[in-house]
Amino acid sequence: MPQPTTRARPTGHPGYSETLPREPESAATARRLVHAACAMWNLDDLADDGALIISELVSNAVQHARRESIRVVIDRPGAARVRVGVVDFSKAQPVRKTPGPEDKGGRGLTLVGELAADWGTDPLPWGKQVWAELRRKGGK
Repeated sequence: MPQPTTRARPTGHPGYSETLPREPESAATARRLVHAACAMWNLDDLADDGALIISELVSNAVQHARRESIRVVIDRPGAARVRVGVVDFSKAQPVRKTPGPEDKGGRGLTLVGELAADWGTDPLPWGKQVWAELRRKGGK
């Protein structure tokens, strides 16, 4: 299994990323990576929401993306902020749905929007990155 990679960021904090198979089981690995990054940055209070968000983003990529792999990315753009994202090889933009009470799915991006301070999609030449940012209360 590939090892996560780290690289320095402008904030001086390392970023973490790992290429994973595009399969539902990758959500567990992504959650562990979020928890580990938050622990390294002493931002444990953001870890649970970050793990839930990354699970939703991985789930969407597994369902809608193309190719065999996705890339999970965790960055620290500021002292009290964590940004989690999933890079995939599909240019199709995520669509936030309004599911009915009987629908079994379609709530993931609504949940992401409720938990994250901000979220969005960055187009890439070969696909996109869907990301969400968490902020510690009172942090920048």
